[in-house]
Amino acid sequence: MTKHKSTLPLDRARIRALLFDVDGTLSDSDDHMVSHFANRLKCLDRLFKSGSAHRLARWFVHFAESPGNWLLQMADRLNLDPLLASFLDRRANQKEAEPHNFPAIAGIQPMLKILSERFPLAIVSARNEVTTRHFLRLNQLEEFFPVVVTSQTCPRSKPFADPLLFAAEQLGIPIENCLMIGDTVTDIRAAKAAGAQSLSVLCGFGLEKELRRAGTQEILVSTSELATYLTSTPLSGNSI
Repeated sequence: MTKHKSTLPLDRARIRALLFDVDGTLSDSDDHMVSHFANRLKCLDRLFKSGSAHRLARWFVHFAESPGNWLLQMADRLNLDPLLASFLDRRANQKEAEPHNFPAIAGIQPMLKILSERFPLAIVSARNEVTTRHFLRLNQLEEFFPVVVTSQTCPRSKPFADPLLFAAEQLGIPIENCLMIGDTVTDIRAAKAAGAQSLSVLCGFGLEKELRRAGTQEILVSTSELATYLTSTPLSGNSI
């Protein structure tokens, strides 16, 4: 297993529940978006070096993530969430719920099966309710998550602490004993705000440098490695 060390130690002995982001953490949505945009930009491969369309699409998807999070935060602050959620629900319901529109990261299901036998699990996502439920159902992941928190569950979504605190309460686990698993700085900020620990993965939208800078406590290459990491014997002293 390939693992990147972070500057802050993660105390595995404290962990009693796991909170999962969806996009880029369980869902392979970043690669799905990159492929979509690359197909629209494929003419660039004829004009420039082969692969230019994919590189530009990857750059666009990564840098579009921050404005997207900013928009969600502004909607929270201005109490426009109901309007935004209603729009996203209508848009999601207009699209046919097909598996290829909701891809899961490879190895996610067996990983969740192992961890669900040791920890209670919850979804804490900034996605809307409809697409979150579609993703879980189409990938046969519903059974692992007794608690599902979306952008519509609480008055404020990530990076505010509200959804993490709500999930912890529903699971009956103190927030300080919860681990937030995500792929972006937003997930780290939410964990810090709530008092949870954080672990980041590199299979989504975030870059290792920015995740470290935000203060994540551990970084894995892929979410599929999480079961191996959490069930292995911790190194003495939680080395950093």
